[in-house]
Amino acid sequence: MSRWKETRVSEDRTHHTLEGEALYEARFIEVLSFHAPGLAAAKDASGAFHIDEAGMPVYARRFTRTFGFYEGLSTVEDGSGAFHLRPDGTELTAERYAWCGNFQDGRCTVRTKEGRYFHVDQEGRATYAERYAYAGDFRDGTAVVQEDTGLHLHLRRDGRPLNGRRFMDLDVFHKGYARARDERGWHHVDTEGEPLYARRFAMVEPFYNGQARVECEDGTLCVIDEQGETVRELRPSRRGEAGAVVED
Repeated sequence: MSRWKETRVSEDRTHHTLEGEALYEARFIEVLSFHAPGLAAAKDASGAFHIDEAGMPVYARRFTRTFGFYEGLSTVEDGSGAFHLRPDGTELTAERYAWCGNFQDGRCTVRTKEGRYFHVDQEGRATYAERYAYAGDFRDGTAVVQEDTGLHLHLRRDGRPLNGRRFMDLDVFHKGYARARDERGWHHVDTEGEPLYARRFAMVEPFYNGQARVECEDGTLCVIDEQGETVRELRPSRRGEAGAVVED
């Protein structure tokens, strides 16, 4: 096994450690964690770049910022904008964006200099024609995008809507369910966009082994099951406490 897989970023973020010992002699202004194929983003007085597990730069170029490699590509930034880099320091495409995310599930979110979001594939090609007010990462074949209306929906990898349902806010799916917010509040929906239960909450977490932590509108914290039934109360209502909102 390569040593970089067992490394940690030092507490002062200037180098990497392995079993509590420095992995190499060099010190940097900042380093990020190692990612496959065994490279880490680093920055020194010359600029930002990537290093190997010996702490050596893997190419001669320097950038304003560099980030970790995901699915074989890294987002970097320089005076021309944001774009993607291969491990050998060559550019994926000549396109420049205002911002780039990380590749997940074979797709990456980008934002144009005009402020529009969409997804590109691992060749740097747009995967659909639409442009959105915001777009998040793909996970397990779907991503959340925000339309200009302010509403959110799930997209498939080719840009088609998963089910066409729109919500005020929305999250990616986790084990078949997604967090969603409508006019009544937060809840969980299935892949058809259908609510799992009738209740609504001020906050919900993703389900963890069939249960989720939620906060009710009155400040009560509890754990619910997939039918929306309370399994355990974690904190009683905070109505009437100092600084809390009290209904008339």
